[in-house]
Amino acid sequence: MDFNLDETQEMFREACAQLADTQLAPNAGDWDQRHEYPAEAVAQMAELGLMGVAVPEADGGSGADNVAYVIAMEEISRGCASCGVIMSVNNSLYCDPVRRYATEAQKAEWLVPYASGEKLGAFGLTEPGNGSDAAGMRTVAHLEGDEWVLNGTKAWITNAYEADGFIVFATSDRGAGHRGVSAFLVPAGQPGFSLGKKEDKLGIRASSTAQLIFENCRVPRGNLLGEPGDGFKVALSTLDGGRIGIAAQALGIARAAYEAALAYAKEREAFGRPISRFQSIQWKLADMATRIDAARLLTHKAASRKDRGLPYGKYSAMAKLYASETAMWVTTQAIQVFGGNGYVTEYPVERHFRDAKITEIYEGTSEIQRIVVARDVMGEHAN
Repeated sequence: MDFNLDETQEMFREACAQLADTQLAPNAGDWDQRHEYPAEAVAQMAELGLMGVAVPEADGGSGADNVAYVIAMEEISRGCASCGVIMSVNNSLYCDPVRRYATEAQKAEWLVPYASGEKLGAFGLTEPGNGSDAAGMRTVAHLEGDEWVLNGTKAWITNAYEADGFIVFATSDRGAGHRGVSAFLVPAGQPGFSLGKKEDKLGIRASSTAQLIFENCRVPRGNLLGEPGDGFKVALSTLDGGRIGIAAQALGIARAAYEAALAYAKEREAFGRPISRFQSIQWKLADMATRIDAARLLTHKAASRKDRGLPYGKYSAMAKLYASETAMWVTTQAIQVFGGNGYVTEYPVERHFRDAKITEIYEGTSEIQRIVVARDVMGEHAN
């Protein structure tokens, strides 16, 4: 197995690392404190081809592979976790399912400008009354002539206030259970479609999160993504890929906290010497480095399997589970290395700690990831 990056992957890593070091990390704290959407940074990400990394060039993307995508995600998230999730949603949750399920005519409108970064996409699955139980959705759609009419509410939608287009899931056949769920392409500003208030979040505060509210919102019949009843299949396959992106985001957060703790440990002195000379601190740093590298290997394996057309659902769940829990553990230990300084906003590790927590929750909680992996190892699914 070759662990070396190819030329394209290394190019993405270097470009993203430079952007993270020069533009993202120096501003991430201010964006977080002001809850400010980093519009200029997102535009720079688009210029680098980061909004559709694994989308073919003919469809507006960069034409790279999923390993390049997770490499880019790690570096961007190391600089700013909010920029990471903005990028992840557009790549994994929006462009990827549109690329796989849209007609050629739909792609011209709903993929090309999004993969290029000219427009931004979002994904509307979760509802106020159901999170992990996606099959229990209450948003409904019915066909009237040549229009679908949507009613219901979606919750916790990343990119809600900035997105130009949304993939929205709704029950179109009540009697068919999860086989009655369909997916729709809905433009921002469509009559009958409004946004709830921006959520005041613990972390990832430079990206907007809000409810999507549909009150007799009409969209053309041609805005159906895939076939009627394909929605649940679209959602689950999308989340399998999305978990790889969140694993990479968690990896970047963990790395940022580890690198900050390592630098601080070499500078901070106690009892006449740098605290990096104390074995208790060295062991924390050693465990951080080990867990981060293990999380990276899991994440790259999942991405590589997706690139090779191999089943990857179990591996994306493993990567997301381990990387997110690693991010939470590493950021906790980083605060401990910083001591009291880790608890104040003057230093970045408290932000990394706050940003890390959501990676254990969105796109499937750690509990859901364990269910996915357990079902596979018990032989209930062939992933």
